[in-house]
Amino acid sequence: MSRDPDERPSAAGVGESVRQVQQRQGVAVGEAGRQSDSIVEHRDREPAVEGRRSSAAGAEGSGGNLPFELTSFVGRRTELSAVKNLLSTSRLITFTGVGGVGKTRLALRAASQARRDFADGVWLVELAEVSDAALLVDVVAATLGLRDAAPGPLRDVLVKFLGAREILLVLDNCEHMVEAVAKLTEALLRTCPELRILATSREALNIAGEAVLRVAPLTVPDQDREPALTRLPRFDAVTLFADRAAAAVPGFELDEHNKAAVTRICARLDGLPLAIELAAARMRAMSPEQILQRLDDRYALLTRGSRTAPTRQQTLRWCVDWGYELCAPDEQRLWARLSVFAVSCELDAVEQVCGVGLAPHSSLDVLSALVDKSILIREESDTIVRFRMLETMRDYGRQKLRESGEDTELRRRHRDWYQQLALDAQAGWISDRQPYWIARLERELPNLREALECCLSEDTDEAAAAGLRIAAALHEFWILRGMYGEGRTWLDRVLAHPGAQSIPDRIGALRAACEVAAPQGDFPATAALLEEGRRLAQQASTPAIQGQLAYATGITALASGAAADASSALERAVDLLGSNQTGELYISALTILAWSYELRGHMVPATEHYRRVLTITEAQGELLYRSAALRGLGVSAWLQGERDRAQRLLEAALRINRRPNSPVFTAFSLEALAWTTADQGDTERAAVLMGAAQGKWLVGSSVRAVLRNMSRFHEECERTTRQTLGTRRFDGAFREGGEMSMDAAIAYALGVQPADAAAAAGAPAKLTKRERQVAALIAQGLTNKQIAAELVIAQRTAEGHVEHILTKLGFNSRAQIAAWTADQTEEH
Repeated sequence: MSRDPDERPSAAGVGESVRQVQQRQGVAVGEAGRQSDSIVEHRDREPAVEGRRSSAAGAEGSGGNLPFELTSFVGRRTELSAVKNLLSTSRLITFTGVGGVGKTRLALRAASQARRDFADGVWLVELAEVSDAALLVDVVAATLGLRDAAPGPLRDVLVKFLGAREILLVLDNCEHMVEAVAKLTEALLRTCPELRILATSREALNIAGEAVLRVAPLTVPDQDREPALTRLPRFDAVTLFADRAAAAVPGFELDEHNKAAVTRICARLDGLPLAIELAAARMRAMSPEQILQRLDDRYALLTRGSRTAPTRQQTLRWCVDWGYELCAPDEQRLWARLSVFAVSCELDAVEQVCGVGLAPHSSLDVLSALVDKSILIREESDTIVRFRMLETMRDYGRQKLRESGEDTELRRRHRDWYQQLALDAQAGWISDRQPYWIARLERELPNLREALECCLSEDTDEAAAAGLRIAAALHEFWILRGMYGEGRTWLDRVLAHPGAQSIPDRIGALRAACEVAAPQGDFPATAALLEEGRRLAQQASTPAIQGQLAYATGITALASGAAADASSALERAVDLLGSNQTGELYISALTILAWSYELRGHMVPATEHYRRVLTITEAQGELLYRSAALRGLGVSAWLQGERDRAQRLLEAALRINRRPNSPVFTAFSLEALAWTTADQGDTERAAVLMGAAQGKWLVGSSVRAVLRNMSRFHEECERTTRQTLGTRRFDGAFREGGEMSMDAAIAYALGVQPADAAAAAGAPAKLTKRERQVAALIAQGLTNKQIAAELVIAQRTAEGHVEHILTKLGFNSRAQIAAWTADQTEEH
């Protein structure tokens, strides 16, 4: 039967309880007891506490009871520095974090370093093995050597004893009695002015004055980028593994042969110190490569910890079980359900995928509780909050989800949610929401991949159709990011699914597959895809289906160098898709049609189509295709000898693309800027820009080849600049551009410092006096016709000024011009 932690049992009962606690807590507390016995011998230095005959001796004359470290301490310099600073301003610091992250070890090292600042010692109170919160005061008192010898509240004795002493208490593993610890801690801090407390817990105590230090896992290398051997010491997780492995297998060292396996082990284990130490212990019987191979069942592998470690730390499963048992039923259920997400997720996805069966609006509360208990990690970037679960926690949750029987249903709900997300992104692509959708898809890529895997793992027609729709909807994103290879892989896989027979969905995927295969130069594959599409269209022909096939035909022809055939096919696609002129496919077809005429040197129809794209995209607030249209108009202006205008348009194209940040669109703008720069006689700068357009940041070497082969101006520009500079200077300048990052290349093109590149989009070219007048009138709400009358100019001239202002400022609406004008007025 539980009782209030402030309520003390009889004297005999307390004495017995304390002895039991001391026995459970081992040497550290036992030493404290022996120290108390010796202190009693000279009690004359401390007056007896009123109301007790032989009350405690306390910690006087002792430096505390911190145990000596038996293994090396790795890393945590930043955290130790933070603790030192916090101790100067805060009297309570709580170390929070997931189980096995190293909270206790960090707190003990921090306490050891602070020992000199506490005249009456640093004392460790171990609470992990204390199951009854009612014994909390007894355990703290026993640790400090306070003896139970007379009636009266032991808590009062504790407060009296600590009242005038400079002591640092380390309350370790508070999570299972967090409420009781919070009450006692608050009471002690209110009455003991020189007392400082370090607490470790999977959740904060949540009391006034508490400073929370969230202990993160140790740093690990990126699994996708294997670092050089000399750089591995930068990663504390790798250093820890190497140190513990050397203890298990004397002579072990990191080398070129084992570094890949070791870095992947540390990354797979999320940098969790406990898991890494358990893995390193397996080195007695296994190689790093064998350990890595068995990490798919990490809970079976990581089971042989130190015999003297606390029970919960002797295996990884026991450690995670401990955290699971501390969760309420709703928290346990949501933990398991959240395991369907890959890496991280956002609140809307959690509510829709995992909220079934939970009370309305309770998902948020339970989610917050899991963050508080360090099961989830809250991450915020650009005002967006996401929730991440370490892989170790996710694996455990998936096991619990399978045990619950909900795994199939949750995977389906996850698949359906991300299918709808992809379709919504596709529908909203040509709009002012485009940057949002690009950023959201970027964040959700791991979950979208998980959804596609789910579609492929099921044998149902429903799952196969969902796979076709998701893959086709994502094609624009893959192209935007230059991810041709990944897009093609997914499209090939979903098309190969036996159940993928829905004709409209299949034709959409075939068209998307052509879009990613053609730029890679795989024309036999695109021919086969087109042939299948035409065969299916005979069974269900609609204008939309025929438009998609014409579009795919035009893309393939353009990539193969048959620009005239491309123009013909794309003209037909534009006609067939014209019922939805704000649809992504129509705008894409119109843009590529303009490009096909540009490649043929037919600048009149090219300019006409680019202007049409610009008109639609400006009205919709879209950025990507607007950037492409400005690039095309810049090339057109250059060919007509309007060098300054061409320069402005091309720079505007780069600025506008800064928000969607497409490497492909950036490359095309840099390439066109190189042509105009060479024509102005700055051949070295032109060579740098050409190199940047072929830069290492552009994913996929086949795409770089397309940039060379699909423009008739590239070879001419390269030939003239090479002749002017000489091969050596040209190669050096070209190489310089190729080594730039995308941001550095854009900064170079815009003439700003790389550090200012991110602000380049917000620092457009200055407006002329007339353009400032027009902007002011726009801010007053005047239409183009009214502006023309006010300034006594033609309406077409007024419209041209408005276009130039939008281009220079990188805006897409008159409202943005008005807001910018207001800001300028306030600044001046």
